This record gives sequence, C-alpha cells and structure tokens, in this order.
Amino acid sequence: MDACCFPRSELDDRTAVAIFFPISTPSKFIPGNVTGVRYHGLDEMGLIAVSGQPGCRFEEVARITANRLGFELVTASRIAGLVEKEFAPLASVPHRAYLDLVASIVARLATTHHLVMCGDGLELLSKQLPGMLRVHIVAPDSVRVGNIMLDERLDRPAARQAIRAMEEHQRTERKQRFGVSGLPAHLFDLVLNAEQLDTEHIADLIVNAAHSSGLIERGYLSAAAEAQLQFRCRLRLSKHGIVPPDRVALPRKSFAHPSEEIFANLLDFYRIPWEYEPRSFPIQWDRDGKVSEAFTPDFYLTEFDLYVELTTMKQSLVTRKNRKVKLLRQLYPHVNIQVFYQKDFANLIFKYGLAERTAKV
Repeated sequence: MDACCFPRSELDDRTAVAIFFPISTPSKFIPGNVTGVRYHGLDEMGLIAVSGQPGCRFEEVARITANRLGFELVTASRIAGLVEKEFAPLASVPHRAYLDLVASIVARLATTHHLVMCGDGLELLSKQLPGMLRVHIVAPDSVRVGNIMLDERLDRPAARQAIRAMEEHQRTERKQRFGVSGLPAHLFDLVLNAEQLDTEHIADLIVNAAHSSGLIERGYLSAAAEAQLQFRCRLRLSKHGIVPPDRVALPRKSFAHPSEEIFANLLDFYRIPWEYEPRSFPIQWDRDGKVSEAFTPDFYLTEFDLYVELTTMKQSLVTRKNRKVKLLRQLYPHVNIQVFYQKDFANLIFKYGLAERTAKV
C-alpha cells in the first residue's frame, strides 16, 4: 500500500506525517545477538504500541483498539505498577534501565495475551520485540488545546499552558530514558493526524492495519523466546544494580570487582542462593608447613555445591586463575569449581534449567 501523506506537523519539522506499510519485519535470532529473538510464523506476537502528542487522546484510542481486537490493554500506569511489583518503583531506578524493565514485563505478558500498549517511547521496544505495529497520533495545537479544555475543564490559556508543560515533561523524560528528545517519523508504522478524525475513526484505521498485516493471526511469545529475552534484560538490569525486591542473598556484600556484583544481581533474579567468598583453600605451603598461598573462589552456589570464579578477558589474569584452579582441583578433587567469563553467564542459567525461576507478573 502506498504511503498517504498528511500535512507537515510538529512530530518532526523536517518530515511529512504519513501512514507507512508494511510494519517492521521481524529479525531472526542469532546466538550472541543482544537485540534479536527468534520470531517466525505463528511465533510472531500480536503487539501494538500507541503513543501520541499531549492532548491527542491516544490513551482512549488504545482502549478502543484493544476492545475491538480483543487484545489486552497495557497502560503506562499498569506498566509502572508491574515494574514496582517485579523490580522497584520506577522513580527509584536509573532512567536508562526503563526499556529493559518494560521489555521484561511485556515479554511475560506476551506469552499469554496479544497486547495493545499505551505510553511514550514504547515503539523503541521493537528492537527487542520485532514485528510490533507502532502507532503515533498527532494533531494541530488548536485541536489539542480544545481537547484539554473539554477533558480537564480548563479555559483556553490554562489549557495551552498545560499542553506546554506536558510537552516539556515528555521531552525531558524521553531524553532521560532514551537519550533523545525528538520523535522522527521513521520510528512509527502509522502516524495519524487527529485534526479531522475522532478516536473511533483512528481506532478503525489501527484495527484495519492489524488485520491487513496479519498481526491478529499471530500466536503468543513462545516460552523459549521469552526465556532468552528475559536473560538479556536481566543481565543488562544487573549492570544497573537492579535486583528483585525479594532477592535471595541478604545482606549485600562489598564486592571486589563490578562484574561480581553484576553476577550476584543476576543470581538474585533467578532465585539462586549464593555465598560470596565463603571459604579459602590453601594451595601452597612453605618448608615449615605454613600456608604460603590460598585461593578464595568468588561465589559458592549452595544448591549446586558449585564454586564459581569470575574472570576477565585479560590473559595474564586468566593464566593466574587457571593455575590456582588447577591446583585446587588436584588438592581437593571433591570440590566442584568452574571459571566463568561474563559471556558464560547464560550457560549457567539455561544449562541448569533456571529460566523459569523468575518472578511471575
């Protein structure tokens, strides 16, 4: 279908607003790719993200669309509540962790529902959840001011001031969370001008796009794809120091290296009990029989009777640690120990079937 262009709007001063088809093409999962998850055939999800300029009533459009399609409505307030239940209040977490927090919540919901999501910036989830229909609603200033006057029972000057305040808040929040304050049109598949269309008509266009693209015929997110996506989100969240509210290991320790804290946070996400440096093993003695060198593994995973030593890619450190591990294995053959790089974290989670341990939304 050809693009249908509307008059130039405030979305982007350099770009004409248009309806774009088709929606973004899903990408294949490649091992080690942090942005791709396997989606093909019925494994693609029914996801619609609706956002808009302040005063465009895009929340109402999302509600009508969800009702007509029989999709689950996920509002910004619901997302905030689920994030607080699963992780922490949004106000207390780093701004740049926002997308991973939301992606984790949406992935869980998408295993059992098709979703219409309503909120600013959710179109950016398409990097982690390819194939969603991304909708943005715009309108001239006069239309938006008029809507605010009716919805909030304000006079025109107060409504115009409220619009300006909401726009400034939206720009600031986007800059904090996503690193950019602008809204280029290429981020969206449908950009709809509400100047002459009411919420019912706009919802009709979205529903028609969902039907014509085959979005409503898709299945839910598979358990395997969700587990992969959750691991990537939780690894990045661990780097921000975010842990679940009911983390396993308490109290927190002072870690010798940032990678150790990341690993501890990740273990907490998967409800794996751990101890930090609980025991030192003598591995060298002097002529008098006194211990001259000992080795203290970073973690002990009690459930698996497994000691874990983390290391970096620096070869000198790897060689030194490998020597100590070799000596420990020779002297204490009953002790299970593994040396882990950060890239090996996923092996622990999936090898032991721990992906299902994350808290349910």
